[in-house]
Amino acid sequence: KRTCAIASTDAPRQAGYAPPMSTHGHWAIVLGASSGVGAHIAKALAAEPGLNIFAVHRGNWPEGAAEVRAAVEGAGRRYHEWLADGGTADAPQAGIAALRDALGAGERVAALVHSLASASVGALVGGPAPLHPKQYAATFARMAHSFPWWAQALHAAGLLWEGGARLLALGNIMPDVVVRQTPLIAASKAALHQYVRHLAFELGPQGHRVNLLDFSFVPTPAAEATFGAERLAHLTAVMRRGTPADRLCEPAEVARLVSALLGPLGEWFNGARIDYTGGESQSFFDALLSPARLGDA
Repeated sequence: KRTCAIASTDAPRQAGYAPPMSTHGHWAIVLGASSGVGAHIAKALAAEPGLNIFAVHRGNWPEGAAEVRAAVEGAGRRYHEWLADGGTADAPQAGIAALRDALGAGERVAALVHSLASASVGALVGGPAPLHPKQYAATFARMAHSFPWWAQALHAAGLLWEGGARLLALGNIMPDVVVRQTPLIAASKAALHQYVRHLAFELGPQGHRVNLLDFSFVPTPAAEATFGAERLAHLTAVMRRGTPADRLCEPAEVARLVSALLGPLGEWFNGARIDYTGGESQSFFDALLSPARLGDA
């Protein structure tokens, strides 16, 4: 008869084991840290597990960036801001050079959070101006390729925390649905998932963990820039009614989960596509069949 036993905490650890994170002096790189979910994640990681924040953003929302700085420093952590487009091929090397100015002796990167959201919308073949190859390249660079680019650069520089860094990309349900004018968003998020799986396979034996976190729709400045205010308002109503809880996800909820995943809870998540969508899309048919319900969203 086979039995399953829980190993003692005093048992020898296998190679590739990622111990609970010791936060003293280590850093989180947050790509897209000045607004929306990325900003909330930066604040949360400064509070728990207590990481210094290297905030990468393009400076489009200075008020939000100032709030992040205040929250991080209010938590007793250091904040270093790098104003740049983190989604280009040259960004990781230049960013690491800026990061080294902030690192103290023995300090490393314990977390990398990819929260870049900048995509072109349009049709593949229809309409007066189908998507141009340059739009393909720019969207995939920021929304997908930049994640392994940063991971590769940090690994080559020896800056990933030897105790087991946590690398997290943010996704959504777009690869699983078809929404008009959004093929590049869906395809780039699907590519991001594959990068996560392969990075997890390559970095797992070194104790690092790489995951994708799918969360439900959150109205953000990036979403408004993508869809426009009027279309975003309608989308917000539909997404609310398409979620069983009959409400939208809050950015702070996503941030709290990210904080938890960087602690002991996240030790055995690796290569995972974590569903934090609240059952989003389960009630879409009900919303379509009862359009009057959208009016009070």
